Amino acid sequence: MAAPNIEHRMATGLQASGRTLTGYAAVFNADTRVGDFIERIAPGAFIRSLESGRDVLALADHDPKTVLGRTSSGTLALSEDSHGLAFTLTLPDTTAGRDLAALAARGDLGGMSFGFVPADEVWTGDTRELREVELHEVCVVQSWPAYPQTSVALRMKQARTPARMWLETCK
Repeated sequence: MAAPNIEHRMATGLQASGRTLTGYAAVFNADTRVGDFIERIAPGAFIRSLESGRDVLALADHDPKTVLGRTSSGTLALSEDSHGLAFTLTLPDTTAGRDLAALAARGDLGGMSFGFVPADEVWTGDTRELREVELHEVCVVQSWPAYPQTSVALRMKQARTPARMWLETCK
């Protein structure tokens, strides 16, 4: 069986905390130039793929040799909401995982990306709307993403000191 012709799209914005990255691997209704055409992702584009139980990988820069997590092991959680394709990734205690956590903490990561095969697309002039995709991977991107609207962040559980508890009550 031949490997599917997977397309890749990137976007910025990650959050990191400790060893957990969170954010959006794709954002809906955001026009992005991809070569000589404009592409947008319609709400609902990932639902069927997520409901299928397909094992989706988390990779670094689309490198299949750098697996960071996967849905089948529970180290990658994916969901679709009104904004886009949300993810939570628990980074492994590997060189790549530690490096990405350090880069995310410094704000040096470029964003997120996803690899897919289009299942339903509509063209209007030079604009392609992705209405359904087969999702194969989400990727942490260290350079420039194609979709600058994506986000990634590092999440870290902070100790609740008396001073922190006081600040929380003042909010």
